[in-house]
Amino acid sequence: MKSKYNSEYLNEMSKNPGYWKGPFYFNRKDPRLLVPKLHTSLGWTLNFSKPGAYIAIAALIAVIIVCSLIAK
Repeated sequence: MKSKYNSEYLNEMSKNPGYWKGPFYFNRKDPRLLVPKLHTSLGWTLNFSKPGAYIAIAALIAVIIVCSLIAK
């Protein structure tokens, strides 16, 4: 999938502290669902301005619940 933004521009957006609310990243202009954290050595986070972020969290919680019910 080709983005209309280049990777340098996207990385600069994710480094802008104005898009961070504590550990959460909110940027409607950023097309990515997964973005690097402010300190890239800490890994990646979700772009919480995208509905896919909430779907991913709900799916993860559902998997955890199903696995815990199966383990009983």
